[in-house]
Amino acid sequence: MKTDPFGTTYYSSEELCDLIYKDPAIKIDNLNVEDPLEYNRSVNSFHLHYAMLNRYIAPNVTVEQFDQIEQSNWYMPEDYKQLDIAEYILSQCKTEAEMQRVGKELLMYQERNLFPLLQFMKFFVDTMRKNNVIWGVGRGSSVSSYVLFLLGAHRVDSLFYDLDIEEFLK
Repeated sequence: MKTDPFGTTYYSSEELCDLIYKDPAIKIDNLNVEDPLEYNRSVNSFHLHYAMLNRYIAPNVTVEQFDQIEQSNWYMPEDYKQLDIAEYILSQCKTEAEMQRVGKELLMYQERNLFPLLQFMKFFVDTMRKNNVIWGVGRGSSVSSYVLFLLGAHRVDSLFYDLDIEEFLK
């Protein structure tokens, strides 16, 4: 088994045979194989109802380009992608101090082009709540973000504890 610089795992024909020998019930349709041609040809020629193997094809981009493309793919419903996250978060503020803190943080998130992250966090928290998933109180430097507190990502009021957002958004 090999893993390319993009994180995709793929197998040689010999490795695939070993996998099938060890576990005949293995689902092979989601495996990437260096050379599946012979196997796929046999399945076709004998009209067998077996899954076809996927041929491993390395992406034709640099690792940096791949990362940039993947980081722009936020897998969430369109209404969350269209959500004015700044307006939503500001609407959660109840005091002037909260508005000041949120304003400062939102500028920092915006400078780093992290609004899609905030939109995803809103979707993620809503999904966890909808499905009755329990998550922790908070962890690490993320608890210094009051914006994440307002989104429900953690339960530590960083404004109350005077935690510096710089700890999170260095």
